[in-house]
Amino acid sequence: MFVSRSMTRKVIRVDPDAGIFKAQELMAENKIRHLPVTEPNGRLIGIVTDRDIRSALPYKFFKESPSEEEKKNVSQLKIKDIMTRDAITISPTYTIQDALLMIQDARVGALPVVDEEGILKGIISVRDLLRAFTNVLGIGEPGTLLCILVEEKVGQLKKIVDAITEENISFGSVLVARYWEKDKRVVFPYLLTQNIAHVKEKLKKLGFTLLEPMEWYLDQLPKNE
Repeated sequence: MFVSRSMTRKVIRVDPDAGIFKAQELMAENKIRHLPVTEPNGRLIGIVTDRDIRSALPYKFFKESPSEEEKKNVSQLKIKDIMTRDAITISPTYTIQDALLMIQDARVGALPVVDEEGILKGIISVRDLLRAFTNVLGIGEPGTLLCILVEEKVGQLKKIVDAITEENISFGSVLVARYWEKDKRVVFPYLLTQNIAHVKEKLKKLGFTLLEPMEWYLDQLPKNE
């Protein structure tokens, strides 16, 4: 799935000469944490976050009542004074997997989406990605997640899929993950049913080992020594 299909298109943006109180107001009204900063032609020149604004405000604005002079001084601060100018951006032709990796590597909460000319086309946030992956994985519908330990060899996934579809059970998605033992993989089918007792027994008879998804995850966490 491409970023262009998952991004927020109606982007709340701000002018570089706007005051920081204006940005704070926009964020509060629209319940957002990131504001792209653009020129009149739509070209992205930076981004400002709620953290940028908090960092720019003196301590008194949070714990005490600031004086009128302090309020006046802060009101003179412009977005261009506190924004991040070299914002990390993404193209609308990238995939949501690309976006997820970029957000994780950059440790940011959102990426402005720009075209080849640097014109802002949208913004994709962690919230957008969660919604996109929920749709892709089919987990928005009621169902059950199985965790199946398999040998890493050709044909294992087909055996699992065939065994489940023979029971007239639909898939929301199927994920395959690495396992910590050599020549092993873990298959995670998300089944669109909660009546899975029979299919679990069937998979066991076929020689597969079924694990509890959460227990499998916790088993792989580093142990405190």
